[in-house]
Formats: sequence, structure tokens, C-alpha cells
Amino acid sequence: MTTILSARHVEKRFTEGRQSVDVLKGIDFDAERGEIVALEGPSGSGKTTLLSILGGILTPTSGHVVIDGQIIDSGRGRELAAIRRRSLGFVFQQFNLFPSLTAAENVEYALNVKGWRGNEARLEAERVIKAVGLDERKKFLPRDLSGGQKQRVAIARALAGNAPILLADEPTANLDSIVGMQVLEMFRSLAKKENRALVIVTHDPKVRDIADRVVKIHDGRLAA
Repeated sequence: MTTILSARHVEKRFTEGRQSVDVLKGIDFDAERGEIVALEGPSGSGKTTLLSILGGILTPTSGHVVIDGQIIDSGRGRELAAIRRRSLGFVFQQFNLFPSLTAAENVEYALNVKGWRGNEARLEAERVIKAVGLDERKKFLPRDLSGGQKQRVAIARALAGNAPILLADEPTANLDSIVGMQVLEMFRSLAKKENRALVIVTHDPKVRDIADRVVKIHDGRLAA
């Protein structure tokens, strides 16, 4: 397999006034194509901060991240945004769907942001909506979808455009256990079939059932 996402010597310090907190303390991390990594740790351990740095949302205080061969610690503005659009898909515990857009339109809008237009964007949106099992509900508004179906739309949005890296923050937190397991199995199937790296921040022990590797973080350090 090929390493597609890595962090080296990553530290993150948050400062407010005279107070500073070291949230991440020298993190080294890798994820490969086709690999599913579960990132576990107690609240406040730094796992969501690490995910945000891996996704280029936060900048590390020191160290660097490499996404699909490109170092992003010094990337700014349009350059960093272009890397995120091309290489990353995000799934959050809040679905963040536009209420006035249908399931397919929510995905198509995400593609428009990535630069896809017209028929190309519509066909790609329909492809990923079908891939997550929502073809019959592609014209439904979010208010007419169940929690599990909304999360599937959010996953389709992340998959759209063939981003090789998927980052998910507690994707089953708002789902019951049965639907949550269905979503996780779908995650695994799609990641393996499409050879994408998937990093899941989670408290959900069921994620272990689909993960290739479990990484634990505690007090800003990865456990040995």
C-alpha cells in the first residue's frame, strides 16, 4: 500500500492571554490508501485537533503534514484550499446539509465548490448517491430523511470527486447502534473498493470492527 497522509513531529499549542495549553506533543502519524484507521482517546486528548490538522483546517505550531505528496504546513489561502478540495473529504457528526437542497443537490453543491460544473457534477452526484444506497431518495429534502440517511448523504458528499482521503469525526455519534453499524460497514466497503484512506475519530467501540488499525491518543501523544 501507499502512504497518502502523514504527520511528522506535529505539535499544537493554543494560547489565550497569558495561558497556553499544549494539545499535541510531537505526533507522528501515517495512513495508507485502502486503510481504515480508528483514532481513539478520551475527551480532551487531542484527537479532534489532530484530525483538523491532518485535514488542513488547523495549522500546527510546529511539524508538518503531507497530503498526497504535498507538504501543507506552509500552504495558505488558495493553495491550501485547492489541496483540500482535490484530496480530502470530510464527514462530521453534525450532518451540515442545506435544508432547501435535495440529497443529490447537496452532493452536487459540494462538487461545485470543488470546481465541478454542469452535467459532469450532476452525474458524479448521482453516482455517489447510488453508491451509498440512496438512489430512490436522491430527490428528498433533508427533513424527509432519517438520521442514518442524512449521514449517508454526508458520506456521499465526502466521497464525491474521488478525494483519496476521507476524514470522519464521530460519524456514528447521532445514530442508533443498528444504523451506526450499517453506516460503518458501508464506510469499509467504499474505502476498500475505491482504495481510499479513511481516518475516523471515535468513541464508538464498533469502529474497531471495521478498522485495519486502532491508534490511541492520550494527553496529546500517540500511545506506544
